[in-house]
Amino acid sequence: MADLFDDPNQADKVARPLADRLRPRALDEVAGQSHLTGPDGALTRMIASRNLGSMIFWGPPGTGKTTVARLLAGDTDLAFEQISAIFSGVADLKKVFEAARARRMGGRQTLLFVDEIHRFNRAQQDSFLPVMEDGTIVLVGATTENPSFELNAALLSRARVLTFRALDRDSLAQLLTRAEAEMQRPLPLDEAARDSLIRMADGDGRAVLTLAEELWRAARPDETFNTEGLVEVVQRRAPVYDKGQDGHYNLISALHKAVRGSDPDAALYYLCRMFDAGEDPLFLGRRLVRMAVEDIGLADPQALVITNAAKDAYDFLGSPEGELALAQACVYLATAPKSNGVYKAYKAAMRVARENGSLLPPKHILNAPTKLMKGEGYGQGYRYDHDQPDAFSGQDYFPEALGRQTFYDPPDRGFERDIRKRLEFWSRLRSERGGTA
Repeated sequence: MADLFDDPNQADKVARPLADRLRPRALDEVAGQSHLTGPDGALTRMIASRNLGSMIFWGPPGTGKTTVARLLAGDTDLAFEQISAIFSGVADLKKVFEAARARRMGGRQTLLFVDEIHRFNRAQQDSFLPVMEDGTIVLVGATTENPSFELNAALLSRARVLTFRALDRDSLAQLLTRAEAEMQRPLPLDEAARDSLIRMADGDGRAVLTLAEELWRAARPDETFNTEGLVEVVQRRAPVYDKGQDGHYNLISALHKAVRGSDPDAALYYLCRMFDAGEDPLFLGRRLVRMAVEDIGLADPQALVITNAAKDAYDFLGSPEGELALAQACVYLATAPKSNGVYKAYKAAMRVARENGSLLPPKHILNAPTKLMKGEGYGQGYRYDHDQPDAFSGQDYFPEALGRQTFYDPPDRGFERDIRKRLEFWSRLRSERGGTA
């Protein structure tokens, strides 16, 4: 019987990872990016015009950024050069630029694909500008981070940003079907486990193929894994989440908006997403305290008490029991009446304070510990509120040069309904007693 490796082509095929063997050979084979590679997609139109400009490919891992760059070079007859910002420095860039200039002298342009371009510092990013402007290279940079934050404005102004999307369920399922055709055997999974595998991949095409390859290696003849067996074999893949970058900010924003939108189920989901990804629970505790003062405020004064207590409970209990205290606070906030009345009042008062300088308070509310100050009229005419009917004098406390202001306008809900009634009552008394309502 002939050995498998008697055929060098077959040996190479077996040695290469499945994700590499299934790399698309044409733009229309790229999964999940039809907004770019479909008949009316931006990249399809560029290829048809055979006039590529520099681009930044922004998207999560495993969405086809490198593959698409290779296909663009091939379809437009550009020389393809690839470097990674993780392993390259200024000297490497100079060599690439020199080679590209030599090709240009021979009449051929170069497509330079820079993986993880956001890893280059500002000076290194600036080094691309001259060779982009004179046509020495067509730059295609790939990044998983938000270009607005990570790339120079000068570089961004010379490149078009194209967004690659995480692969949806259908696209990942399509990749698994291709993998089964390549391997000439079905995945050793039942239907529920197959769905779990797709969810584990988290929108990453390379990941779903790598996980599938691990399963084929692990499975015994005629063995089929259920979901529990799948998890045991591949363990689990950590969610795409960088605590310093977009994943972090996107999820905390989603949590905050779900709480503000009074959706406890969605709020719990995002809270658990961040717990699961390894977010610092005390960071989440601090954010819940912020939500209590920004979005609930005095509509439910207990919100701040409960969130502070939850933060302290986590600090006291640690994991995993402490997370339950934060979950309880999260649900409380999401189900509490909402008000940003104090938040808006604070911002309005801060604006007026900054715009009007060091205005002296009215003299009648200033203490007069010296004869000089008494002679200046400090404290004259002040009425002690506790000695007045309803413990309310109705005097004006704003600087005379500023006049009375209204910052706080509580909504008619939650505990602020009662506060609103008090303010209306005091406003009537102020008018009756000669103050300004």
